[in-house]
Amino acid sequence: MIRSLPAPLRPAAFVTVLLNGLFAAAFAVVIALPAKTEAADRDQVKAFLEITGFDVALDSIAQSAGDAPKILGADAGDFGLAWESLTAEVFDTQKMRDTALDILEQTLSDEALFFAAEFYASDLGQRLVTVENASHMSEDGGTLEAGERIVSKLVEEGDPRVALYRDMNVAIGGTETALRAVQEIQFRFLMAASAAGVIEMRIDADGLRALMKAQEGEMRREMAASSLAQSAYIYRDFTIEEVEAYVEALEHPLMQEVYELLNAIQYEIQANRFEELAHRMWDLQPVQEL
Repeated sequence: MIRSLPAPLRPAAFVTVLLNGLFAAAFAVVIALPAKTEAADRDQVKAFLEITGFDVALDSIAQSAGDAPKILGADAGDFGLAWESLTAEVFDTQKMRDTALDILEQTLSDEALFFAAEFYASDLGQRLVTVENASHMSEDGGTLEAGERIVSKLVEEGDPRVALYRDMNVAIGGTETALRAVQEIQFRFLMAASAAGVIEMRIDADGLRALMKAQEGEMRREMAASSLAQSAYIYRDFTIEEVEAYVEALEHPLMQEVYELLNAIQYEIQANRFEELAHRMWDLQPVQEL
């Protein structure tokens, strides 16, 4: 279940829209991850990204750039024609893939790589990758509502897939770690925007953390509900047995290792790119007060 990240939103609301939400594992600074004793073969790692769909998940980070202005209470259109050019440069998909490859060569164990690759190369795995890749790049805002309707029907019927979807979420880290990661991305973007003079913040870093803390209860509930609806929609055509097999694979220690690493990389890349975007936004818009 490799997914793209939730879109960061303005701090005044902190209502999370998970149109392409990622069920996160641990959010960690990538440089803190242990290095392998032997470097992986780059071509092998590249093939691993493709067969698992993580390459598409990385590319989908670029889509989140359009939501960056919402954090500032603005709209992408407010930044003029140069916005599209700037975001394409900052969120260069090839550079993001290269960054992931560089890190994975040094950190992903061969044992975990082969375990995940073998599962996703199976017939079931490839069907899962197909629907997950489609969800990464989808811009259809109606999928969340459709997923909610599916969940309601499954609950009425007592379908075990509801519990399995929740287990799936837990297997990849759960709502709590996803919440912390989204908060960290938002925080880093806002602080970078303030340092660059893009916004004038009336609160300091501690105040911003406190604001996030005050709003996290609502955010947590909405993220949990959204992740369940997302799963119900994405995996709607899979049987109970197939969903059970996926959950079992995700709960395996080697797959846990893979997801902890992949999710940490994806979060760190997005946070880094949002910081870079904040520094570059000064040339596009006058200073605003937050």
